[in-house]
Amino acid sequence: MPRPTPEHPRPPQVLPALTADTLVLADFRPRGRDRPPGPYRRLLALPGARAFTAGSLLARLPMGMFGVSAVLMIAARYGSYALAGAVTATGLAVTALVAPWVARLVDRHGQARVAVPAALLAALGSLALVLCVRAGTPAWTLFAAHAATATAPNTGGMARARWSRLVGRDAAALHSAHALEQAADELCFMLGPVLAAFLCTAWFPEAGTAAGVVLLVTGTLLFAAQRATEPPPVRHTSARAPLRSPGMPALLALCVAMGAVFGATEVVTVAFADAQGHRAAAGVALGLQAAGSCAAGLAYGALRLPGSAALRLPWCVAAMAVLMTLPFLAATSGSVLLVSAALFVAGTATAPTMVTTMTLVQRRAPEGRLNESMTLAVTGLLTGIALGSAAGGWTADHTPPATGYALPATAAALALLVAPAGARRRKPDGQMSVITR
Repeated sequence: MPRPTPEHPRPPQVLPALTADTLVLADFRPRGRDRPPGPYRRLLALPGARAFTAGSLLARLPMGMFGVSAVLMIAARYGSYALAGAVTATGLAVTALVAPWVARLVDRHGQARVAVPAALLAALGSLALVLCVRAGTPAWTLFAAHAATATAPNTGGMARARWSRLVGRDAAALHSAHALEQAADELCFMLGPVLAAFLCTAWFPEAGTAAGVVLLVTGTLLFAAQRATEPPPVRHTSARAPLRSPGMPALLALCVAMGAVFGATEVVTVAFADAQGHRAAAGVALGLQAAGSCAAGLAYGALRLPGSAALRLPWCVAAMAVLMTLPFLAATSGSVLLVSAALFVAGTATAPTMVTTMTLVQRRAPEGRLNESMTLAVTGLLTGIALGSAAGGWTADHTPPATGYALPATAAALALLVAPAGARRRKPDGQMSVITR
């Protein structure tokens, strides 16, 4: 069959046909090629966006691995979930203190110059924890080693700062960028627990932490190598501290409450699955929760919803508070399968809430201190996760397995009480107003 050439022109893609007394046009043109790209395709088409997103994703995957790995590793060697939860909580608490300082250095000296050595120090702390657990050293050495991981850089915050530089004042693009980053976080929390549980149970208890170290260092190096999209450092700024920015303390309190939801859910789910004789299923259950959040976050970022982020925040938190009662109800049946399904549904409220919260944090960030502000929000989450992990570990050792799921439900109710204050900021004259930007 001859190919189309100047002598054999390509047949027309729209052909007329006559049926009875009706002229029909048959359209053979391929569908979808003229469709405008979606919001995420437009974002990833920006110069350098795919490269730093890939590096950031690798560096963030250990976020979903280290917590589950530490709990499984310490509980397997020392036989105590309370000790495992306390060690994890201590590491997160120290991170909450150190992370803003690291972020301030990033704002002043640049991402690449600070993130790489910070990641290497954190990797050494994780390896020290592995050696201590492997050798069965006294419990206090576990706390000291895990505290050394506090310098891990906030790659998610740095990636959000790069998006802010790339899209400028385009509010719609920034909304989609926040949703994309939140979906990346949830993807890490979806794959991380599954990978950690598999490595710790199928290989040896320390395998999850060791693999997380490799991913953290590799991802940070790849991310830092993308210098073209790196925001310029701001060595000197007269802007006030983020904690003194109007409305920021209430948002940080909200982050603490939401972090308690996440921390308690993680430890309680591991203990619940272990009590039912399906320890490895804990990673799958937590992965399903993150999967629900990831899907909801992508859908939320693609929508153009009416109203401001401040007006949407209380509704998002209310949805999370209602849905977090489902795992508690499912746990009373003793079925890991039902709990996993309930966690998937409950997770659908997580990403929209986090996207809305991070949008407000960025809008209230002082000039030149964006990464520090975003890291303070993450610090609030880590503080809550530490509190939730410690409470979850104690509950797992002293109460029936299903009772533990009352903790994340209670923390979500507390977040609902804080949400209205987080949606408001104080005017210079002392009056309160809802943000409408």
